[in-house]
Amino acid sequence: MSAAREYIDFWIENSVHAIEHFGAPGASQDVTELVRRLVEGAQGQGITEQNMQAEVGDLNDYIRTRLKSVNKTENDRLK
Repeated sequence: MSAAREYIDFWIENSVHAIEHFGAPGASQDVTELVRRLVEGAQGQGITEQNMQAEVGDLNDYIRTRLKSVNKTENDRLK
């Protein structure tokens, strides 16, 4: 597994969370903001945006998909 993929997986696990329910402040649901944070953090590790795109494709699409997934899982859990 590449360093870029390891970083993406770690970052997703720790930074992409379902929206909070019951009026509590939730995790950011803004894809653009999440991608900005991902790219910024990766740069600190010497990983370029291009390296990450080579691993997962378009970062906006990837984060959007992950965000939808965690929100669906949370909604299903609450049913």
